[in-house]
Amino acid sequence: MTKLSVFFTLFLFQALSFASHGHCKAEDDEVAVKQYELQKGNLKLGFTNYGATLNSVTFPDRHGKLADISLGFDNPEDYKNDTVYFGNIVGRVANRIGGAGFKLNGTYYKLPANDHNNTLHGGPKGFSDVVWKVTELVQTSKQAHITFSYDSFDGEEGFPGDLSVTVTYMILKHNILAIRMSATPLTKATPVNLAYHGYWNLGGHDSGTILNHTIHIISHSYTPVDDQLIPTGQFAMVKGTPYDFTTRPRQIGSRIDEVEGGYDINYVIARKIGPLEPHLEKTAVVRDEASGRKMELWTNQPGVQFYTGGVTYNKYAGLCLETQGFPDAVNHPNNFPSQVVEPGHTYVHVMVFRFTAA
Repeated sequence: MTKLSVFFTLFLFQALSFASHGHCKAEDDEVAVKQYELQKGNLKLGFTNYGATLNSVTFPDRHGKLADISLGFDNPEDYKNDTVYFGNIVGRVANRIGGAGFKLNGTYYKLPANDHNNTLHGGPKGFSDVVWKVTELVQTSKQAHITFSYDSFDGEEGFPGDLSVTVTYMILKHNILAIRMSATPLTKATPVNLAYHGYWNLGGHDSGTILNHTIHIISHSYTPVDDQLIPTGQFAMVKGTPYDFTTRPRQIGSRIDEVEGGYDINYVIARKIGPLEPHLEKTAVVRDEASGRKMELWTNQPGVQFYTGGVTYNKYAGLCLETQGFPDAVNHPNNFPSQVVEPGHTYVHVMVFRFTAA
């Protein structure tokens, strides 16, 4: 994908949020947990409105054999008991907030802790654990996209202000998945850091581990963490460490034994890019030699969390590449990009995945 086509994708997503389409379906005010599908060419996507979740991504290997390359549940009701965020949209603030609290505009906001003494992925009942409304569903020969919306109220999980949130998943061409997350504060300034928490296994969700997958993360530094995975506020270079997937692509399992518990770290993609700026950067490339599948990722966010955990499937059954603002940025205002969005401004987070097989 050229830089020009990446910008065109972003333009499409910005236009999408203001345009209306003739071939659409919207839900009524009473929202139940449901399943949805989109398909274009050989790329087929499955969704549930519980957590605005992308719960299946089906794409062929080099021989044309189809497989679901994302991890998740077949029954949407199972997401109500999910503890690993399979394919969910997480927020209001993804990743960790140290000490389960932060200060903003002179007020200290205490949040519920759900990860030791910290707040993870928006709290015990974040955006991954609410039922979203489908405001648009378009499936034609030329267009395939679905938009979820959620109205977060002032004080929800301790966060300030009402927040209007939308997420659109869109298939471009026959092999590109674009995700646009946006949020507009209505009454108060608030931190916003939405993330798509998808788990990938390019061999197929039931094919074994991802340790033989090759990954290239386009980043030269990461944000070190303490023993509770809270960033110290510093930056460290990846070169020569087990976190170095930049100098050359290598297998995920090649040095994973040197990292306690597997990978769970935020990489710095581009220090100067923030959540309100439109420029997209190529972030990572993942390959599975056995199937021939390759996944490329672009984003407009400053960081990406590389995670190889999860307990529902076998250990190392999937990998996450969660583009995001930096973890605990609200408590590091002097050296991490700000996640605070003022009323009248809109947070925009774009991810673009391209799938191929060769």
